Amino acid sequence: MRTEDVRRDMPLLRDHVYLDAASTTPTPLPVVRAMTEYFEEYNANTGRGAYSLVLRATRKLQEAREKVAGFINASSDEIVFTKNTSEAINIVAGGLRFRKGDSVVVPNIEHHSNFLPWLRLRERGVDVRVVKADEGGVVDPGRIEDAVDETTRLVTVTHISNALGTVQDVEEIGRIAHDVGALYLVDAAQSIGHMEVDVRAIGADFAAFPGHKGTLGPVGTGFLYCSTAVQGELEPLMLGGGTVLDVSEDGYVLEDFPAKFEAGTLNIAGFIGLGASIDYMNRIGIRRIQKHGMKMTEELHATVSSIDGIECYGDPQNIYGILSFNINNMDPHDVAKILDETAGICVRSGHHCAIPAMKHLALHETGGTVRASIHYYNTSEEIQLLGETLEEIAGMG
Repeated sequence: MRTEDVRRDMPLLRDHVYLDAASTTPTPLPVVRAMTEYFEEYNANTGRGAYSLVLRATRKLQEAREKVAGFINASSDEIVFTKNTSEAINIVAGGLRFRKGDSVVVPNIEHHSNFLPWLRLRERGVDVRVVKADEGGVVDPGRIEDAVDETTRLVTVTHISNALGTVQDVEEIGRIAHDVGALYLVDAAQSIGHMEVDVRAIGADFAAFPGHKGTLGPVGTGFLYCSTAVQGELEPLMLGGGTVLDVSEDGYVLEDFPAKFEAGTLNIAGFIGLGASIDYMNRIGIRRIQKHGMKMTEELHATVSSIDGIECYGDPQNIYGILSFNINNMDPHDVAKILDETAGICVRSGHHCAIPAMKHLALHETGGTVRASIHYYNTSEEIQLLGETLEEIAGMG
């Protein structure tokens, strides 16, 4: 599929220059139709009954799980459906049996969702070791190696920084974690759907993913990868319908993985939509998406960084899909509002749920940054329009 084909499947793009893929992406019509088909033809709960609508819904949900697993080189029984990346990370932070004296290693530029759950463990006597990134937002694996020891229970890192777009060496960091016997969690919120993510190749024990960003799926969907080898170390945070094999007045027997982690009714339509979005991504081709993303990232940085009065952040040799910048010391929210009102350009502004990262760059007090983020549907013409509009705004300063 070509970029123009994808754009036709996203009516929202007719009236907007959408440069906020790091937050969420427009949902293609085939994904919407898959969800509508569920509501119109087999709107029943899954695994709760024997009539034909239930069986069809259950089969479609399992097919979606298998598609998601295949997309990251996992098995379907290693995938837990969640409502977002944040929930996936919290399942690990809350479900591992941390003990007083354990340590966790986490960089300082993480999204709050991969930072706060670990900080909270300090209340349980866990030593949370925060590793500083360099000035370009890159996490030096050597600093991770200096921080780990025999007490380290888990190392975690974001594959691509949502605030800066910097790409981390997840394979090397995973090796360091495993060398000391630690578990390894990767937050892949900004890499899934933008580049090939192979959980086995990067050595992840756990990986957290959204459905509504790079994979072009619906909001309210996400998933946790948990390697079969470590499933016994994780306890479910919630219990209820669908999580048990047997219950008595004296106790209960849990289902196998992943069912014991999926209490209650799931977002069935959403996950069927997620399965359809994986089909859609495969029709485009992840390598084609990655090649386009690299080209658009280079154009984005070259265009914006060339404008007088604009400062860009992050290592330009090591960013992908995201560019954070500020203009003439203007409030980033004002810049974003002007872009929207004058040219219909949609960008994110503020701290990007990464206040420690903004403090690391001494940008917290000034309101953070303007962030433009791209996907396969974006074009060179849109990048050019962004540059022209920013040049006009910079001239106002």
